[in-house]
Parts: sequence; C-alpha cells; structure tokens
Amino acid sequence: MRKLFFICAALAALLSCSTTAVAVEPVVKTGIEVLRDREFEGLKGKRVGLVTNPSGVDRYLNSTVDILYNAPGVELVALYGPEHGVRGDVYAGGHVTDTKDEATGLPVYSIYGSTRKPTPEMLEGIDVMVYDIQDVGVRSYTFISTLGLVMEACGEKGIEVMVLDRPNPLGGNKIEGCYVEPGYFSFVSQYEIPYVYGLTVGELAVMINEEGMNRGQKGNQAPAHCKLTVIPMEGWTRDMLYEDTALPWVLPSPNIPFKETPMYYAAAGVCGELYGFMNIGIGYTLPFQVFGATWLDPEKLKSRLESYSLPGVSFRTIYFKPFSGSQKGQLVKGLQYFFTDYESARITETQFYVMQAVAELYPDKKAFEIISGYGLFDKVCGTDYVRTEFQKRYDFTDIKDYWRKDEEAFRELSQRYYIY
Repeated sequence: MRKLFFICAALAALLSCSTTAVAVEPVVKTGIEVLRDREFEGLKGKRVGLVTNPSGVDRYLNSTVDILYNAPGVELVALYGPEHGVRGDVYAGGHVTDTKDEATGLPVYSIYGSTRKPTPEMLEGIDVMVYDIQDVGVRSYTFISTLGLVMEACGEKGIEVMVLDRPNPLGGNKIEGCYVEPGYFSFVSQYEIPYVYGLTVGELAVMINEEGMNRGQKGNQAPAHCKLTVIPMEGWTRDMLYEDTALPWVLPSPNIPFKETPMYYAAAGVCGELYGFMNIGIGYTLPFQVFGATWLDPEKLKSRLESYSLPGVSFRTIYFKPFSGSQKGQLVKGLQYFFTDYESARITETQFYVMQAVAELYPDKKAFEIISGYGLFDKVCGTDYVRTEFQKRYDFTDIKDYWRKDEEAFRELSQRYYIY
C-alpha cells in the first residue's frame, strides 16, 4: 500500500510538472488586458468615463466596468450606454434610457435615446473617456458610429479618448463594398469607408481622427478631432479570424450570438433591410445565416445559385419555423450557406446573387417590387445607385464594378494606419 502511495504521488507530481510545462501565454491579449498589465497607465489619478457593453470583457469574462471600477488609482465616475445598453438589456433599435448601474451604483447615460452624442452635461467632470466594445468589421454596425460621436463630443470639451482595441472578427485583410456617397451618410453609414473595412476599431478610430472623416451623422459637418490614445492588442495579426484568437466570444448585440456571425451579417445584412422579401434567420437560431421564404422552392434556389459558381460559398436546403417575428410559427423554406474558403469568398456579394436568383426563378417576387420601402437599404449601401441599377435587370454584373470601385484605394489609404 505504501509503495502504491508513492507511485501515485510520483504520478501526481509528474502530471503537475507536465501541466506547468505546457502552459502557454494567451494567443491574443485585448486592450483591456494590456492596459491592466501596464497598471492602468494613463488613467491613474483621473476621472474616467466608460462607453461599453457586455462584450467589454477580459478573457476570463470579467467586465471592463468592474475592472476599471476596482482598478487602484482609477476613479470610474460614469458609464455611457450605446445601442442595446451597457448591460445589453435593450433589443435592437430600442431606446436606451438614463439609469444607474446596479452593480456599481454609477450613473449610466444613454447615448442611444434622445441623443446619440454625449451632451456637455453628460461629460461634466470627465478627464478621460474609455471605449471598449467588440466590433464586427461592418460599416452599418452602429457602435463605430457611436465611437465617432463620442470622439466629437470629447474633442469639443478637451477630453482625451482612449480606445481599448479588440480583434476584427472578419480579419484585417477583407475589404469589400463602395464608399458612402454625399446625401447617404447616416448612423448606419457614418464614414467614407467600404462596407467591410478590414481595420480594428482602434485603427479605424485613428484613421477617422487623422483623415478628417469624423463629420457627424450626416457627413456634412466640419471634421471633428480629439486627443486619442489606442491601447493595442498583443498577439493579433491581420490574417486571424476570431476563432484564431483563443478569446471567448461575448455577443455584442442580440443577433450576433456566435464568433462566426459577423461574416454572415456582412453577407446578408443589406438584404435584411428589405423587410418582407427574405427571412434571413432573425427570430431563429441562425441569424443572418439563411435565406428563406414561405413560398420558396429551396432545391431550385440552390441549383440556381450553384450555377453561378460563386467562390468560397456552399449552400444546403433548410426548413424551419421562426420562434419570433412576422413569420413566427410558419414553415420557412430556404438555404443555409457556409463560407468554405473565406479568403476567396466575396462575402457581401452573396446577398445580391440570392436576390438575382430569386428574380430569375420568381419574376413576381423581385426584391424591390414586393417590399414596402427601401430607404434603409440605400442608407446601408451608402448610395441609391446599387438599388436603381440592380433593379433594372436584377443582374449583379450591372453593379459589380460599382460595388468594388473603392476597395483598392481604401486598402492603400488604410495601410497607413495599421497597428498590426
């Protein structure tokens, strides 16, 4: 028995040593983790405001709110709630209201309600404004618009902005879509950048600050500038998708539940603004990852899309009943799609080919002829040209060059602001 004890003890010690030996550093450290490693340099002795939501966490899922609130020498005095709120308790499009954070007792000011830009009163007594929200790399995703308005307001008050950087889940090389045209700047298209822009939120912040792109929600104001600091990540490279980072994915908004969802948001989100045309999985378990309708023959649609030989994307038929929304409980028939070769796939163009295939198979179901409005579609596209040209023949080749026209110029411009 004594001999068995020593054998077990030796094995336990060996396993312990082995575990210690193979322990590795995190693949990627986010800005909040780097800031903590630097002992909150730049924040000590200052009164701090924080713009964040549930995605603002470290790798152990500790909230940036709690990290800064408990940081020695840092006085966190106010929180600012973007779309969905600081704690993520407001659904898409719902107004966020001023309140008090239950965990810390701090005031929470709404910047997605009666105002989307912090007022001077909201900023009273703030020395540094920290921003920590997981981005998705798509122009229409409104948190980057909130960032610009925060930078504008802080610049007017002489308040420094500190952006805690996070990965772009689409990677740092994917750039797709045209610039926003004058007259089409809005909260869902606030900057003159492509629809998919291939920058981290920190890189984007520096670019809009330096290039004079921060011109208000309508794009018609004098360029706003602020004192800006970016706390970079460690370990992130441009060829990484989110799954390569070894970081947990915390949904930044209700319909972006998985780390893969951002690429499908880019691929279906524009089409999703055509309410009444296609069910894109909102109200089901696969948001943005399906195209379906109650009247559709999925096999025919699959065959037609496969005839286009689209690079890097594959389709399968799917039948489902949404559990919320206008088609709740109805049988929706359609396709689920997968990016099998992400690098070669033109992800944003998938939705236009779906619209083309539907028009060819169902002439009475053409997208712009069965919907009630297309204003938000134009805003998300950043132009009405995409719609007006495409609806003439429902052939993507008619708009392909326009959709792609700004990509290389932006790639050249944006490389000046690469941190990684």
